[in-house]
Amino acid sequence: MSGIPSQVDRTVLDFEPVDRQTLPQRTVEEPVGLTAKELASVVEEIAPALADGWVQKVFQPTPRTITLEIRAHGRTLLLLCSADPETARIHMLGRRPANPASPPPFCQFLRAHIHGAHIDGLEQVPGDRIVRLRLTSRDGPCSLLALLTGRSADLLLLDAEDKILTTLEEGQKKAGQPYRAPTRSPQSRNTVTAGGIPQNQNQPFPWSHALEQQYQAKEEELTLASLRQRRGAELRKSIKKIARRIEALRADMEKTERYREYARYGELLKANLRLIKKGQEQAVMIDYFDPAMPELTLPLDSSKGPQANMDDYFKKHRKHLAADREIKPRLAAAEKDLQGLQAERKALELGAWQPTPAESMASKQSPSPSPIQPSAFSVPHSKPSGPFRRFTSTDGLPIYVGRNARENDELTFKFAHSDDLWLHAHGTPGSHVVVRLEKGADPPHETIRDAATLALLYSDLKKSGRGEVIYTRRKWVRKAKGQPPGTVTVTQEKALFVQLDKTRLDQMKERSGKPL
Repeated sequence: MSGIPSQVDRTVLDFEPVDRQTLPQRTVEEPVGLTAKELASVVEEIAPALADGWVQKVFQPTPRTITLEIRAHGRTLLLLCSADPETARIHMLGRRPANPASPPPFCQFLRAHIHGAHIDGLEQVPGDRIVRLRLTSRDGPCSLLALLTGRSADLLLLDAEDKILTTLEEGQKKAGQPYRAPTRSPQSRNTVTAGGIPQNQNQPFPWSHALEQQYQAKEEELTLASLRQRRGAELRKSIKKIARRIEALRADMEKTERYREYARYGELLKANLRLIKKGQEQAVMIDYFDPAMPELTLPLDSSKGPQANMDDYFKKHRKHLAADREIKPRLAAAEKDLQGLQAERKALELGAWQPTPAESMASKQSPSPSPIQPSAFSVPHSKPSGPFRRFTSTDGLPIYVGRNARENDELTFKFAHSDDLWLHAHGTPGSHVVVRLEKGADPPHETIRDAATLALLYSDLKKSGRGEVIYTRRKWVRKAKGQPPGTVTVTQEKALFVQLDKTRLDQMKERSGKPL
């Protein structure tokens, strides 16, 4: 490829759909990346377009993929380098992939070292699946090396003497060591050399476009498999945890169940106090609550007097009432949660499980991809508007927490949508908490727990470490007339008893990247 046609010299890569039947055909028994011959065609296609350009930005959309935003010949291009063993490749992109909110360490290192670097050239090691992007950074010459070699695929940044600065696979563990080219490995016996693809003049980079289309379906399949595997692990952990909780709650119920009749015993002791002396180990009396009026023997604490023994019986009966009032609903809720988790696990085992849009978005950790446009390169990725505390739930849903009365009012009545989930610690001052939900979507049970934990944490119940949190849809929350900002009335609410869970809080802290 000797040059870039003038009619496609534009910033926006407006790719049109390609008939899948015209793509390179291969027969595979296991996933593979590009062959050396395919790689040669791609490098020949894109190298002239990159020459004399400079690295404008660096992104890492997935754990094993980086994209370089490059400005060259008056236009902005996006170069993808994937070291994923199953989809290892390099080519131009027509659509910007989703990127995580925070750059991973490898991406941070590249930004620090090659941002603004001049591109001296792109070349392939002859006959091998290795590509070298030669650069001149502010620290001098360096190279970004893409080893697109199947299971050993990796990305390396080398200095002018080909010493390793960092690697995608091992970070800076090998920093300072000389780079040694791997032994050339034969192509997988399962691959077939790809044929040519139509040179559509409407496409500035035909090979790149065809590969982008070809690998998109494969990456979606791998993403789904990864989500299913991760969800399976989460379900096993959650089911085990909630089963232990149910067992503990049932034990508490059984323990207090034997105190059911203790109010009656207390009343009998009260009627016979004058007949009981300190030091007695039991008291015999007529049970006048029973129509047959049988004789009843009640055990006593010999170290206590009659009044203290009577008070003990009444106290234990109050424990029974409290358990019946507080533990029963928690047990019922836990059993319902367990049934939901078990049903989801069954669907996963049968292959019927599909991720929700929120779970898919969480796997990407950013909004949906958008076409490459000039404005997209001049404006950094925007952060969500609003001054509130921000967290991400276990299920990947955004959670917002007001910091004060004014923010509570703004969060609930200006920011939140009608179908969003709204939470607040019951009967005490505290922050409004909102979980962003898609219209008609039900909040996952772990997300409710996460948001309720935050509602408890940012309330006056924090010191006690436990308490009741109410939750409802935002549409059932109304401003209280004539009251200060943040004061509301709530209808159709449900209640959840929550304890501050350090593990859950630490996980949210890690996902948010800031202290709670």
